[in-house]
Amino acid sequence: MAKSHLKKIAFLIVLSICAFSCKEKSNQVNEEKSSKQSQLKYAKGFTIENYTELTVLNVNSPWPNASKVLKYALVPKEKLATITINKNEYDAIIGVPVENIVVTSTTHIPALEALNEETKLIGFPDTHYISSTKTRTRIDNGLVAELGSNETLNVERVISLQPELVIGFGTSGQTAAYKTIQNSNIPVIFNGDWTEENPLGKAEWIKFFALFFQKETVAETLFSEIEQNYIAAKKVALMADKKPTVMAGAMYKDIWYLPGGNSWSAQFLKDANAHYLWEDTKGSGSLSLSWEVVLNTAKNADYWIGPSQFTAYTEMQKTNIHYTQFDAFTQKKIHTFANAKGTTGGLLFYELAPQRPDLVLKDLISILHPELNTDYEPVFYTPLKD
Repeated sequence: MAKSHLKKIAFLIVLSICAFSCKEKSNQVNEEKSSKQSQLKYAKGFTIENYTELTVLNVNSPWPNASKVLKYALVPKEKLATITINKNEYDAIIGVPVENIVVTSTTHIPALEALNEETKLIGFPDTHYISSTKTRTRIDNGLVAELGSNETLNVERVISLQPELVIGFGTSGQTAAYKTIQNSNIPVIFNGDWTEENPLGKAEWIKFFALFFQKETVAETLFSEIEQNYIAAKKVALMADKKPTVMAGAMYKDIWYLPGGNSWSAQFLKDANAHYLWEDTKGSGSLSLSWEVVLNTAKNADYWIGPSQFTAYTEMQKTNIHYTQFDAFTQKKIHTFANAKGTTGGLLFYELAPQRPDLVLKDLISILHPELNTDYEPVFYTPLKD
């Protein structure tokens, strides 16, 4: 009897465990993949996993040499109360669509505007850097709060705004301000669009922003148009008879900084059918050279694209007489993006160029191969002033 009784108890325990497990499973997130999956063609810094009840956003490259993939769960607001999510698996859980947001880089502004979600922006650090007329109007009307600067973010002001989401920007994960915000139950998601090397890879981050507003289809359409324009411009550039040589950068103190061969800037010049004189160097960041080395390589370069933030030849000559030794200087073949500014001095290139690489490429082609499109009006680049 005792043995039979023990077997009965054991059976009931197993049955109870099974019932408990089944009940638990019914409350867990359905991890079946959705039939609609987001495909990324160029961006390497993030991936998207669509499940039946949520979307998982993995940011692989929130900053250079990041050792950890940041994992975020995006859950439709109507499902937040009905599903169980293991919070330890995610760096943040966000209910979507978000109704108000704080972003921290000017590169985030064009994506919000392209998605027609700029009215959701309620705070930004260093608002004077924003060039967009549409968002500047909202700032001037007091609809976007000034939050200090990225280096000294006004955490108290951010918390008082109670945004549903903060899109962070950082060179590392050691950002005390963001940790304080997170501890106040405000989700922070890091955006790493600036780490992309491919121009179309940067632009594809519009799909990252679209997730928070449930506008994935809109983003797909917008990006597809940019991609098609970019590819078409590349084909036009290949029609040129000559491949001009190009130098870049400028000196800071005694060091000349210019784009590395694997950089975003170098890729633009390659796609514009130009010979960037440092295109064979390694690295996606800046090269640091002496002016003598640059002169030896680029004295006879056909064009000088992007001389830092110089806007005039007289300014360059006054700053450093060595600039006058280059043919591109004496022949007035220098072009800069530093003249295209917003009303408060922010540079349009830094804000819009990552989102619209097609416009950057068309600018460069009009400069380097003027015979291919005589009617084109550049958006970013203009000849250096006298």
